[in-house]
Amino acid sequence: MDLKRIDGDFTVCKVADITDIDLTKDLYFVARTDEEISLVCKTQDVPLETTEREDGWKAFRIQGVLDFSLIGILSKISSILAENKIGIFVVSTYNTDYVFVKSGNFETALQVLKDAGYIIV
Repeated sequence: MDLKRIDGDFTVCKVADITDIDLTKDLYFVARTDEEISLVCKTQDVPLETTEREDGWKAFRIQGVLDFSLIGILSKISSILAENKIGIFVVSTYNTDYVFVKSGNFETALQVLKDAGYIIV
């Protein structure tokens, strides 16, 4: 299975409303619940007004479109990383999963996944 590294640094943050989010940027994830509005985006694109934020994330995605009937793909990746004491933050889209790792652990994460048979592109 191929894992594609995503260029850039990422931030996970909370915003008070969606009007500050620049929806023209090329990569961002927004979630609204009854408790919060969360945003994951490139650090350079974080809105000026955030209520909380955590910088220092890097990302990769599972390459290709994943069928909803597939089971255990993310579980296997997260288990390998957990065995190596590497925490993750995951966002799933219709097509695939995006895995975020703290910058200091990113290269190690990719290496242990490569050692486990994943192809890093």
